[in-house]
Amino acid sequence: MELFVERGFEQTTVTEIAARAGLTQRTFFRYFADKREVLFWGAAALQELLVSAVASAPDSTAPIEAVAAALEATGPGFQERREYARQRQAIINANPELRERELIKLATLASAIAGALRQRGVSEPAASLTAEAGIAVFKVAFERWVNESGPADLSRIIRDSLGELKAVTAGAGR
Repeated sequence: MELFVERGFEQTTVTEIAARAGLTQRTFFRYFADKREVLFWGAAALQELLVSAVASAPDSTAPIEAVAAALEATGPGFQERREYARQRQAIINANPELRERELIKLATLASAIAGALRQRGVSEPAASLTAEAGIAVFKVAFERWVNESGPADLSRIIRDSLGELKAVTAGAGR
């Protein structure tokens, strides 16, 4: 991350990343397919957390509430790494290739959440619509969180953003 901030993503090489980390290039490639993946290494754990939280919601929980609880569960993990998240997001925002990779990650998360909802008995298109809406809420809330000055609670921002979506879909946000 330091190299990306210092030199820029495009100008930073895998050789420099490996050297800064005290690794060989060969070791680097055991863990990462390319330098982009350094910025996306936590995606699998995030997906596992979201899917697990949706799956473990009580049976009586409405689909959107199961997704909301899953999204809110991500807050504490991100909260302690806010400065890292800010730097990462700035690097992604400055690079079209990374923005595309971020969108792919979000689409993959939505697909996994939809699968978890289908496992709960939610039919289509409700499962996909709910998952996509949840990821849209997460994306907007995350952007607000990294850009807010002063202390901010990601879980609260996710809750507030979902509340705003509910208000808009109920016709109150006109």
